[in-house]
Amino acid sequence: QVQLMESGGGLLQAGGFLRLLCPPIGTSFVCYVAGWFRRSPGKDREFVGAISVAPHITWYSDSVKGRFTISRDNARNTIFLQMNSLNPEDTTIYYCAARPSSNPNYKAGSAYDYWGQGTQVTVSA
Repeated sequence: QVQLMESGGGLLQAGGFLRLLCPPIGTSFVCYVAGWFRRSPGKDREFVGAISVAPHITWYSDSVKGRFTISRDNARNTIFLQMNSLNPEDTTIYYCAARPSSNPNYKAGSAYDYWGQGTQVTVSA
């Protein structure tokens, strides 16, 4: 059982930035694919980004590409989502997800085995 706990969300004004973190609990992240998703109540889950195991290939949704950067720090055993140039449309709950390394559809939530509880990001105009 892999436990994830996102953190780093908050309230800020448009144009600002946040850095979300996703450390696993009791497990090395080195061999896991990790993804970030977001979902508002009553709406479908939206893929944000994902990162593979080494060589750390990344994927992004068109809506965040160029603004968000997903990375991983194996020494600190955590996954990051750097969110720049935030706008009100980015307001929602963000979730970290993970699965053992394979060749899944990185953009599909169903490909992931483990999920965090979510962290709220609110961006005001």
